Amino acid sequence: MSDPIVNEPEAIPETLRERDQWVCWREENRDGKPTKIPVTPGAGGFASATASETWASFEAALDYTETEHADGIGFVFTNDDPIVGVDLDDCRDPETDDVDDAALDIIKRLDSYTEVSPSGTGYHVLITGTLPDGRNRRGSVELYDTARFFTVTGDHVERTPTRVARRQDALTAIHREYVQDIERDTASESEQRGDAAARSPMTGVADVDVDLEDEDLLEKARNASNGEKFERLWNGNTVGYDSQSEADMALCCLLAFWTGGDRTQMEQLFRQSGLMREKWDEVHYADGSTYGEKTIERAIATTSEFYDPDAGGDTEDPHGTPDRVATGGTPDEVDRSRAYLAEKNRLLSERVDELEATLEQKTERIEALETEIERLTDELATRDQETTQSHKEDSSTAIETGDDSEPASMLRRFFGGRSE
Repeated sequence: MSDPIVNEPEAIPETLRERDQWVCWREENRDGKPTKIPVTPGAGGFASATASETWASFEAALDYTETEHADGIGFVFTNDDPIVGVDLDDCRDPETDDVDDAALDIIKRLDSYTEVSPSGTGYHVLITGTLPDGRNRRGSVELYDTARFFTVTGDHVERTPTRVARRQDALTAIHREYVQDIERDTASESEQRGDAAARSPMTGVADVDVDLEDEDLLEKARNASNGEKFERLWNGNTVGYDSQSEADMALCCLLAFWTGGDRTQMEQLFRQSGLMREKWDEVHYADGSTYGEKTIERAIATTSEFYDPDAGGDTEDPHGTPDRVATGGTPDEVDRSRAYLAEKNRLLSERVDELEATLEQKTERIEALETEIERLTDELATRDQETTQSHKEDSSTAIETGDDSEPASMLRRFFGGRSE
């Protein structure tokens, strides 16, 4: 990885530097992969792209990178600013500077401030505009406008503008062509769905055009054989689940089935359900993904079949959940049970990771406090010694000079009395 510390901060546009929307990040290994963890400048705790109290000014974030607790800085996108970030991953060879044609096309059309990513294998383009509705990621192209943080290096790409330009028309076109257009589905997205999706006869979810309005979809889901379970989850009832996170996943798996894996429609529907809560929009992952986005992504990845209007059979339960976890039965039931248990284990593992990270953070804080206490104790002991030594020196000086201090007066009176 190239040096993530910003060596030329003046290269970063003032449009960004003037906003107090900066965090730091440090790289940690998670599941054997390097992961960028957002960090609060100065404090060192975990930062959140939805908690402004964990952000700081550009200068404060930059200063904190001089410590061992941060490897770089990042800019947080919010609803209060017009800034959009375009993330182009795995498109640049850091050894030869060769760049994919698609990335070159996007950079040229956006014609705004562009920099090399911390890994050296991608680019970040920053513009002003409004991100169109719909999905925001396909393959190696991601678009962010809120509740995310963008790593910033200041490694400006020559022949691109040094300012953040307004490029609404170009953004709309690129979103349509590279992200929203189903004909541009890529192999990388198929990999994200995991082995379960790869085994499905409908691995390319977009190949199945469900094309149901929300109300029609909900009606079908309620009238299916597992409609009672869907209705309970839809109304926010989590009975039968160890946590609301598991209930969230169960509902998203059902929505994945009925929408044909349409992320946008799944998002819209879940927000209408009784399970919707603030946590849905909170950033819980180092890559900037919100809890809701990851839940939808994993629901699609673990869904092995999707509703096909032309094939019928719309009454089956696409996943085994706590309502009927198979301990035997047909192979399909066993597969569904395994999918549920695998997802449950994933959620538990993530929770363990979160707790371990929190414990590590608290341990570091305790060690820092213990070090500070030790320093203060040593300083206090030194001051006590200096004070004691000073008193001794003062007493000795008073005796030698015959000062009218109390010890000297007592000695004069004593010897004076004897001489009489």
